[in-house]
Amino acid sequence: MPEEARNDAREEHDAFAIGDFVLENGAKIRDLRIAYTTFGNLNPDKSNAILFPTWYSGTHTILEQAYIGRGRPLDPDRYFIILVNQIGNGVSSSPTTVPPPYGRARFPQPSIADDVRAQHRLVTEAFGITRLALVLGGSMGAQQTWEWAVRFPEAVARAAPIAGTAATTPHNQLLVDTFIEAITADPAYDDGWYAEGAVHRGLRRHARLFAAAGFTPALFNRALWRDHGFTTVDDFLTGFVEGHFLPQDPNNLLTLLRKWRSGDARPHGGGDLARALARVTAQVSVIAIEEDGFFPLADIEAEQRLVPHSRLVRVTSPWGHLALFGLDPDYNRAVDSALGALLSLPAPQEVP
Repeated sequence: MPEEARNDAREEHDAFAIGDFVLENGAKIRDLRIAYTTFGNLNPDKSNAILFPTWYSGTHTILEQAYIGRGRPLDPDRYFIILVNQIGNGVSSSPTTVPPPYGRARFPQPSIADDVRAQHRLVTEAFGITRLALVLGGSMGAQQTWEWAVRFPEAVARAAPIAGTAATTPHNQLLVDTFIEAITADPAYDDGWYAEGAVHRGLRRHARLFAAAGFTPALFNRALWRDHGFTTVDDFLTGFVEGHFLPQDPNNLLTLLRKWRSGDARPHGGGDLARALARVTAQVSVIAIEEDGFFPLADIEAEQRLVPHSRLVRVTSPWGHLALFGLDPDYNRAVDSALGALLSLPAPQEVP
C-alpha cells in the first residue's frame, strides 16, 4: 500500500483503557485498550460526532489521509471525527501489544460485535456521546458500521457501510480462508510462535492472493500502477502489496481475518438477517464498488433492500475493493458526494 500507510502504526494516537473485557465467546482480554484519534471539536449538544472504524490491515492514519479534509464531507471544521482502531490491528490491544501469557498466539479471539461493544464504551464514557451523527467504515469497517446500526439503533443517526456486508457470505468466507491458509501454511508459522520476520513466505503468498482478488483485471491490463511509480507488475506487487503486509505481524492479521470471517449481524434478529436489519432506524447510504471482488455488488444490494431508510450508492473504480485506500480520484469524488448527500439528510426522528 502507499508508503505513508506502511508506517501508520507509529503515528500519534490516544488510548481508552477499558480494563478487563469479557468477549462474547466468554474469553477475556486483560486491560483492553482501544486506540483512537480525533479531529475537530465536539459541539455543546454533542450532535456533530462521527465514528469511523478501521478496516483489515489498516489503522487510523490511512483513514485520515484518504477521507478527512477541510471542504470535504468529513470536515473537521464542522464535525468531531473519531477514528478508532479495531481490536487486534496492532494499535489497539492485539497479539503484539499484550504481554505474556496472553499475547501472541494466546491472544483471545474477538468478534466484530466485541469491537462495537468496546467502541460504544469509548463513545459514551470518554466523550459522553449518546447519538452519533454518522457511523461509517469500509470493508471490515463496514461490518462494524452494520453492527453499530443493528446493535445500537438509537445511537446511530446515519450510517454509511462502504464495500462490506452485515453478514459474511459463504463465498467471502472461502476467500478469507485462503488468506488464513496462506499465512498458517508457512512452516515457519509454528502455530503462532514464530521468530520475528520468519513468516515472510506466508505473508508474501497472502499479499499476492489479496492483490488478485482485491484489484480488477483492468488495473493490471491498463498498467495503472505506473501512475504510482512502479515499472512492472512484479515491481507493483512487491513494492505496493508485499511492502504493506511484510512489516505486519501474522498473529495480528490472523486475529483480524478470523474476525472478518465470522462477521454476522443475524443474532440480533434471532438468526434471521431480514429481522436483524429491520432494527436499523438510521438513514443509511450503502456504498458498493461495482468491480469489488471481495464484497460483490449483488451481495451488498441484497442486504440493502432489507434496510429501511436506505439507498444503494454504486461507485466504480479499476482499483476494485482496494479503491478504499483513496488512490483513485474518481472514487474519492463519488464517495465524498455520497457522504455529503447523506449528511444533508435529517436523521429519522428529525423528520416532521
